[in-house]
Amino acid sequence: MDDIIYKEECYKIVGILFEVHKNLGKGFSEIVYKDAIEYEFQLNNIPYEREKEFSVAYKNTILKHKFYADFVVYDKIILEIKTTDCFNNSHYNQCLNYLKISGNKLALLANFNLISLEYKRIIDSKK
Repeated sequence: MDDIIYKEECYKIVGILFEVHKNLGKGFSEIVYKDAIEYEFQLNNIPYEREKEFSVAYKNTILKHKFYADFVVYDKIILEIKTTDCFNNSHYNQCLNYLKISGNKLALLANFNLISLEYKRIIDSKK
């Protein structure tokens, strides 16, 4: 089990996600959860960037439209927040795309719209 990528960092992030869910419960919009997560990151001195912008390279050009990851934590973990009935392929694909264009290896996908917090680790297997 020691080969889990970014084990300690993920433990801290997931702990914050559970803290936010414990205090807010389900039913709020994504922006409320993001604000609470940002508050907890600041309180716990966890380095992060919110709404991090990523450009998309295509052949020899940069495309006009960009991706915006909800958070990049510790400068290496993508954190994507959802409020949905359940994860679907578009959520996983979104995280995989963020990993591809960012060069990062790990994304955490979190869903706050259930009785209990749901989260998934998504690893770019090509790295």
